[in-house]
Amino acid sequence: MMNVLSTLITPEKGGKQPVYLQIANQLMSLIKNGTLQSGYRLLSTRQLATILKVHRRTVVQAYDELLAQGWLESQTGNGTFVARNLPDLRPLPLPVEKAADRDPLKKAGFQFEKPVHLDRPVLKAGFRLHLDDGFPDPRLAPLEDLSRAYRSQLLHGNSYTRLGYGETSGTNWLRQELSTHLNETRGLKTSPANILITRGMIMGMYLAVTSLLKPGDCVISASPGWFGASMNFTQAGANVHYLPVDEHGMDVDAVEEVCLKQPVRMVYITSHHQYPTAVALRPDRRIKLLKLAEKYGFVIFEDDYDYDFHYLSKPLLPLFGADQAGMVLYCGSFTKTISPAFRIGYLVGPEDVIAHLASLRRIIDRQGDTMLENAIAELLQAGVIQRHLRKSVRVYKQRRDLFCDLLKTELSDHVSFDIPDGGMAVWTCFDPKIDIARLAERAAQKDLYFSNGKVAGYPPKFRNYIRLGFASSNPDELEESVKIIKDLL
Repeated sequence: MMNVLSTLITPEKGGKQPVYLQIANQLMSLIKNGTLQSGYRLLSTRQLATILKVHRRTVVQAYDELLAQGWLESQTGNGTFVARNLPDLRPLPLPVEKAADRDPLKKAGFQFEKPVHLDRPVLKAGFRLHLDDGFPDPRLAPLEDLSRAYRSQLLHGNSYTRLGYGETSGTNWLRQELSTHLNETRGLKTSPANILITRGMIMGMYLAVTSLLKPGDCVISASPGWFGASMNFTQAGANVHYLPVDEHGMDVDAVEEVCLKQPVRMVYITSHHQYPTAVALRPDRRIKLLKLAEKYGFVIFEDDYDYDFHYLSKPLLPLFGADQAGMVLYCGSFTKTISPAFRIGYLVGPEDVIAHLASLRRIIDRQGDTMLENAIAELLQAGVIQRHLRKSVRVYKQRRDLFCDLLKTELSDHVSFDIPDGGMAVWTCFDPKIDIARLAERAAQKDLYFSNGKVAGYPPKFRNYIRLGFASSNPDELEESVKIIKDLL
């Protein structure tokens, strides 16, 4: 056994891990795999130190570590043994066909389901050029102001309060400033109790769907629509009715037709800039939808993902502001305002619902980033974000105009589109003869990203439609991106 141990235990002197821990871990592995069985008497510390050519004190430390963890037991005057109370740790033999490729770090030993609706690639940055889904340009973001505000939150004030547990619903300061901001810019009449801070819009949707929907409930959504919402509804076991969208938004008359046939629990709508088409829900449809919600008792989940970026007149006010019956949940985020990396969103609704959803949020995410939330509150209070939004709207409008002009002059034989009144992307139809997936693949080889049309999961009718985002690219980048597409076509 002495010769065997000299080959099985091979500590690396000068390694990142202390030698005694290396010896302890390797002995533990020998016990786990059954090489050293329960009750086996180990070599003395002096003998093992001689074999391994280390100081005896090092082996003593290793034995003490395993004694403390319960892997070994010591008998005064008789030596040190592998603990007798350990079960048989030898692994069960695997079938021959499974033993060869079994790697417990890569493949679990237990079965689990992988629902198809979760099998979608995650969008990530990584290309020099990008006509994305409609993301902001972080180069415009007030990062220096945010950095100073964040640092201030880290260093000043009562550290126990500042760095400890906070409210599940979000910091009171941010909810207060956000309430004021929403009331002033969107015509709402909220208080902090009407607001739940989340880590982005998607978290607000997950909380609402998980809490308010039961398996089998009927949900109405638009087609084409946002696949993130569909994933949530499918995960909750809801039955989704997809209704068509025209130049005035979702067909609200069709909503009532569904209500007459069965109970409807929720209507999901992007009323301001319908995703993905960017058209606005017409005022008469807004009024009718609110009346239908009150009449039939369904929840309206209003996703207002890019309210601030509207270029034709003033933005249309949210449904939530005209809701007299408490049927609307309003959700937005700072993802489009600043950057997707800053995970600050908000869910607005009646106080009792917000309190309930805050309780649910607690079991998946105890609280948000207190430092970031208070830093955003400071920027709102100082007017920094408001000034940033005014600047961004001017810049993005210029980029929209340039991009649409480029599409018209350079790609008119291949694409058609309507100039959007707002938003950060152009809903673009490519010639049916063009294979968008292949085109996107070839563009990626030239360091240009745009959607391949498959990730969004649009119905067949919209097979050759994709969103081309313009906001995150400066004029030179937009011109280069369009030139690449033109050359490829």
